[in-house]
Amino acid sequence: MDRLLPALFLVALVALVYTGLALGWRARRRRQAGLPALATPPATLGAPLASADGFYVATTIADAPTDRVAVRGLGFRARAGVSVHPEGVVLSIAGQPDAFLPQPAIIGVGRATWTIDRVVGRDGLVFVRWTLGDSAVDTYLKVPDPDALVVAVETLVPKKEAA
Repeated sequence: MDRLLPALFLVALVALVYTGLALGWRARRRRQAGLPALATPPATLGAPLASADGFYVATTIADAPTDRVAVRGLGFRARAGVSVHPEGVVLSIAGQPDAFLPQPAIIGVGRATWTIDRVVGRDGLVFVRWTLGDSAVDTYLKVPDPDALVVAVETLVPKKEAA
């Protein structure tokens, strides 16, 4: 009996924590329900400028690397392939239909050290900034040759005109 009460308290506490996590995730999905569906890759694409297999880490709201997008198949980390074409970027996230980020939607690319719950070595992540509906988002990828991916995606980013 001396151990029963503390054990019940711990079980109740764990249940409360998991309930809070589930409710928070459900609320996040409800807030993001207005984000549009991801585009599917067109039937014809030009030759890939770069491609890689690696990991899809996360998609977050731009400039908010802890605000994960939890809808449209972007909520969970997974193995993924990425290919960059003149028309845009194709993301092949395991367990999800291929997604297409059209070239006009791509607004930036860069390197990162961390996002949400993932910290990697110096500049070990590639992020692609793109627009999903009216929202700018950052998609984080971990690939073996991040420099090649960044260079390829940079060719899709609109050039800023000198002032």
